Amino acid sequence: MVAIDSIGRYRLIRRLGAGSFATVWLGHDDDLDVPVAVKVLADNWASNSDVRSRFLAEARIMRRIHDRRLVQVYDIGTLDDGRPYFVMDYVDGGSLNDLRRQGINPVRALQLCADACRALDVLHSNDIIHRDVTPGNLLISRASNGNTHVLIADLGVAKSMVDAVGATMTAGTPSYMAPEQPMGVTPLDRRVDIYSLTAVTYAMLTGHPPFLVRSIADILARDTSQPPQPIAERLGAPDTLDAVMVSGLAADRNRRPPTALLLAEALEMIAGQIEAAGAFEQVPKTIMTARPSPRIESPLAAEVTAPDLPPVTGPYPSFAPPPLAPMSGFKSASPYPAAPAQPAFQGPSQPLTGGYLNSAPPYAMSQATASAPEAVEPVRPVSYYIFLALAAVALFAVSMFVTILVLR
Repeated sequence: MVAIDSIGRYRLIRRLGAGSFATVWLGHDDDLDVPVAVKVLADNWASNSDVRSRFLAEARIMRRIHDRRLVQVYDIGTLDDGRPYFVMDYVDGGSLNDLRRQGINPVRALQLCADACRALDVLHSNDIIHRDVTPGNLLISRASNGNTHVLIADLGVAKSMVDAVGATMTAGTPSYMAPEQPMGVTPLDRRVDIYSLTAVTYAMLTGHPPFLVRSIADILARDTSQPPQPIAERLGAPDTLDAVMVSGLAADRNRRPPTALLLAEALEMIAGQIEAAGAFEQVPKTIMTARPSPRIESPLAAEVTAPDLPPVTGPYPSFAPPPLAPMSGFKSASPYPAAPAQPAFQGPSQPLTGGYLNSAPPYAMSQATASAPEAVEPVRPVSYYIFLALAAVALFAVSMFVTILVLR
């Protein structure tokens, strides 16, 4: 591929990152004298009409939704070799993943995650689910007055909840992926994003995701009855924090907060309580451990949605103190067992990528609508039906052989 130093009127400065499907460049618009980010489809996918259309669909979604909480697209075009590109605002404040690696005090982490919840609600209000919310996809924008807010980037796997299509692949990052995503439960809805953002919040508070999963197989093998390791006491936070984490990370999506705004309000309330108590410092190193996921039989899709579970009322059984304020929209999941000694978290096998590039295979579209969740039967592999056909043929051959012998 021939090196290029400009795309359209945009002068390229350096490459920000590259993935399997696209490369993002830091550029400069000399006419407007502003930095920009230019995303270009990889040349090996340029001839794939499906990938190409989904690449352009990402740009159209980001352009259609005018909100300061989303990275804005303001130009689109095609290179001489036929590859499409689109031009976005350049956000130079880094990502939540940068802060996660550095360590951040709990109050600031909760405030940023609450802001991310409100950004996510913008997508949901436009009937879009993201399906790959990770710390790297949440960018920090710093205004000239010093204020910061969180922007959502990388909508490569986002999908309309109204205009749904069938799925052929699972989209998402395993460490932050809701259990129903790799299990083929349809239809998906906004609660997959709420799970992911709760997992992001847990990671921002502890430095690691809530569960030690590195692959789809790890998600399917994880014991979904085990809640995340409690962290409130070691952070000097109210017990409400553990209740919110358990609710948002519940395998049964009916027990999660129904909207991102409810999660935002809960996180803001907890941040205010910690700040008022003045009991926080940097994240304690003793928290930097994670519970390993035991290998068990893969649960069925019906075990994830569990729509027939009775509603949970009253205070959460494992928490003696009641919440300091009403927590509408949250339901308890399973109580915490006694926490065993935990091994040090080693991190995912693949490095987290952030900024404008998705860390999961993009453009793999799962069916998504806003209707009520339903459990579905697991899909049998093709080999199962081939085996049945061969067995039927063998049975027929044996019966014919026996018939011929009898007639003789």
